[in-house]
Amino acid sequence: MKRWGAWILLVGGAVIWLLHTVRIKLRQTPQGIPGPGAVELPDGTFTFRLDPAAFRAELPQLQSYRCRELIPGDGVCTGPPGPPLLLLAVKSHPESSARRATARRTWARPGVLGGYRVRAVFLVGVSPDPRHMALLGRESGLYGDVVLWDFGESHHNLSLKERCFLRWVGAHCGQADFIFKGDDDEFVNPPALVAYVRQTPDAAHVIHGYIRNHSAVMRTTKYRVSSALFPQDTYPDFPSGGGFLMPRASVPALAAASERIPVFPLDDVYLGFLALAAGLRYRHDARFRVYGVKDELCLYGEAFMVHGVSLGRAEEVWRGLYTERRCNGMGHLPS
Repeated sequence: MKRWGAWILLVGGAVIWLLHTVRIKLRQTPQGIPGPGAVELPDGTFTFRLDPAAFRAELPQLQSYRCRELIPGDGVCTGPPGPPLLLLAVKSHPESSARRATARRTWARPGVLGGYRVRAVFLVGVSPDPRHMALLGRESGLYGDVVLWDFGESHHNLSLKERCFLRWVGAHCGQADFIFKGDDDEFVNPPALVAYVRQTPDAAHVIHGYIRNHSAVMRTTKYRVSSALFPQDTYPDFPSGGGFLMPRASVPALAAASERIPVFPLDDVYLGFLALAAGLRYRHDARFRVYGVKDELCLYGEAFMVHGVSLGRAEEVWRGLYTERRCNGMGHLPS
């Protein structure tokens, strides 16, 4: 009997150990088992799994939205054939009229630079404040540089701007040779961008930006993503959303990927998933100053963009670089 008792204890202990081990391995396998229809995206280091059912359950409004333009911006890229086009696509908010006005006076002013035609378009969602919407309508009438969709402005809906913009470019601005995507709270340097694309041999074949490599998934702050939506701990590489440059050839592939990839609630990560699904490559360049720069005039002249610049400082920098020419190599801009 003692031997039987010892055997039972031994077997029971083994079963408990096995169950404990299985539980540990389940906890250590963050991707779990993908549900039916899950999208798998390998990048050579990790395989990322996106389960459409989880996205529909947690963020149904992002998955069901169909792009509808209230202001189509169909005149932004019209005109007779001319120099190659650099399009500055700027995410904005209806209430940010002062930021748009500053941009139009400085870095978003249309013109021809170094053999490239430069044109800006402001990408906007809906505000509940009728005053802001009325002012936006007047801006559109004056400048013709606004695209307005009928979704509300919110942090998560920035991903809808990403998706709908890809469709808009295909329909209204397919001739844009390069597209700079950025925000309205920054200083952008189109002359430096034009010089860069002219001097970079493979510029038309990769996406350029400050590339974040396998960033950790945040479970807190406004960038939090639930483990139910995305259980893995790491994101694919992506260009930081503060500012990046993509060539015309990348747009159809990104737009096609957006038809099968669930809309992720962080716009820069979402673009990373689209680029991975489309098989696109990146080129990292620290001159995309998405984290700011030491506040010295000539450093702005070397940067492609600087994030988080006040309205007054943006005007001072532009005037110092291109009107007063206080840094070597900075010339006049077209009026």
